[in-house]
Amino acid sequence: QVQLVESGGGLVQAGGSLRLSCAASGSIFSINGMGWYRQAPGKQREFVAVMPNGGSTNYADSVKGRFTISRDNAKGTVYLQMNSLKPEDTAVYYCNAYRWARGRNDYWGQGTQVTVSS
Repeated sequence: QVQLVESGGGLVQAGGSLRLSCAASGSIFSINGMGWYRQAPGKQREFVAVMPNGGSTNYADSVKGRFTISRDNAKGTVYLQMNSLKPEDTAVYYCNAYRWARGRNDYWGQGTQVTVSS
């Protein structure tokens, strides 16, 4: 099992920046990748960014050039640096970790609120 705890959300004005952090604990050696998703009010959860072990990062088109994902594998942490924030980035952001074992197994954090005011 893997447990995830996010931090770093908050309220920021449009054009500002925030950095989200997510700390993993438990069987972190089994993680094959970590990433971020978000869910805005009344919408489905959507992919934001992912960083697989030893693989290239991938971003949603809506955040390319503004968000940067990074990991500290030794600490089992993943970060999301968010710059040039827009009101449409307002959502609950969820940390995700996954491993492949007879299919994909996903683990989720509790979420952290990001609110961007115009």
